[in-house]
Amino acid sequence: MYKIEKMNKNLLAFRVEEGLMNYILQEPIEIGEKIPNEFELAEKFGVGRSTIREAVKSLATKGVLEVRRGSGTYVVSRNTIGDDPLGLARFTDKYKLALELFEVRLMLEPEIAALACDYITPEEKEELERLCGETEELYRIGKNHTWKDMEFHSCIAKCSRNRVVELLQPIIQTAVATFVNLTHGRLREETIQTHRAITEAIIKGDPVGARCAMIMHLTYNRQMLRRLMEERQAQETADD
Repeated sequence: MYKIEKMNKNLLAFRVEEGLMNYILQEPIEIGEKIPNEFELAEKFGVGRSTIREAVKSLATKGVLEVRRGSGTYVVSRNTIGDDPLGLARFTDKYKLALELFEVRLMLEPEIAALACDYITPEEKEELERLCGETEELYRIGKNHTWKDMEFHSCIAKCSRNRVVELLQPIIQTAVATFVNLTHGRLREETIQTHRAITEAIIKGDPVGARCAMIMHLTYNRQMLRRLMEERQAQETADD
């Protein structure tokens, strides 16, 4: 099913990367799960191990895979976010990238939520309520909620009626995906509660409440990220 026909080296590497991404999505291999080793993938795609190695390296650079020495290669994201329109995949320290994205989100999203209170329609209120509930349900049953979380935040941006804000959505989407990939749902209850607070404030037309709820949501996430960064730094120091 996944065999790749023979072609020139550069095109072959690209096709194998594309095939490996499709394999991850179609199986599916969930976030946190290990992909088959080089030998198995080489046999599956009918190519050499070096070609598989190049494909894995490329997907690791794009934030889809993570190679853990002595353990294997794991899926850390099943989302390519429109082939990375912002070029953020080149930043290899995902923790630092996530922290910087939070700085940008704190500049933007509280005011976006406040604006949404003034322009949201009755139909959009129903949509926002639905997305909030669907994200919560995925969280509670332990399923990948990344795309639904993105839809939730994108819906708020759309309700702001600011066309520039809508163009900035790749920043927020990248931030959501990066954070989820690093934390694996460790802020479930805090996220559920603050999503609900944001939703209720916007539906009620309360811009101050929406602004404060969004700040609280982002602050919880940022604090968790800082803790993870400190834990990682302590572990690296111990390993040295």
